[in-house]
Amino acid sequence: MEATGAITGVIKALCISEARGTAKHTVSSVRCLAGHGLEGDAHAGNWHRQVSLLSDEQVQAFNAAGGAAQPGDFGENILACGIDFSALPVDTLLMAGEVVLKLTQIGKECHRHCQIFRRVGDCIMPREGVFATVEHGGELRPGMVMTAQLPAADALLRAAVMTLSDKGAAGQRQDTSGPRAAELLAAAGYEIVEQVLLPDAQRQIEQELKRLADSRQVDLIITTGGTGFSLRDVTPEATLAVATRLAPGIAEAIRVESLKITRRAMLSRGVSVLRNSTLIVNLPGSKKAVEEALAIILPELEHGLRILRGTARECGRA
Repeated sequence: MEATGAITGVIKALCISEARGTAKHTVSSVRCLAGHGLEGDAHAGNWHRQVSLLSDEQVQAFNAAGGAAQPGDFGENILACGIDFSALPVDTLLMAGEVVLKLTQIGKECHRHCQIFRRVGDCIMPREGVFATVEHGGELRPGMVMTAQLPAADALLRAAVMTLSDKGAAGQRQDTSGPRAAELLAAAGYEIVEQVLLPDAQRQIEQELKRLADSRQVDLIITTGGTGFSLRDVTPEATLAVATRLAPGIAEAIRVESLKITRRAMLSRGVSVLRNSTLIVNLPGSKKAVEEALAIILPELEHGLRILRGTARECGRA
């Protein structure tokens, strides 16, 4: 598949830190290890944030306001000029020499303030930094050209599954609804980006929905559980709290068709909404209900998601 566009920049600095929680320092060259990250960097590993990148233009703007930041101060591994990383979509390929990185996350939540934040009261990494995995390894050096290749228009749709269960999150029960949803989505051709298990805590659910939609930029989030009448069932409330638009027809279709199977389907409070370019659909917490609901909606979802992504047209006739 051909890319829909390419942007070129230059690597200005490479930075690593041998231990987490310590400032990164510049190096004259570094090896990228496929599926791991930068050799010698404490943040490398088997996860989706193997390499962090930041645009030098953002650092210069920060310094113009009195920041006095040096390469590595924001915890970035790669500082490059000419590419606005935070404006790129997830799944963009970043290529320099033999190295190929795949962008996996835009920005991040700052749990602990870094040294530069404590010094000047601001840090641009949470809003301007991006993260990537190493798809193909090789050596990187400052001065190398880096090219950003945007994802193809027909790239796989990306999904995340979030299971909401107090007992499941506490390890008191093995939940099967979330894993089953992931299996069915994968079988339908979706790339499963993450599976998350959380307790029925509204604020935590909201934060994870925002992270998956905004930073991971998934096309679809399926939630399972927390849609009933129990006082701990707050999934619909959390979903509505993060919505930018409503998409009620999906939840309505699930209830209408499920009523043909069990009259108790009327007791489900699940909702379906949009958060910017991500569709969020609440499903009940049982494996059987998940199977039934996905059988109802999966055949129609791809068309709507590609319209949302901007790669398909509305179905009305000219």
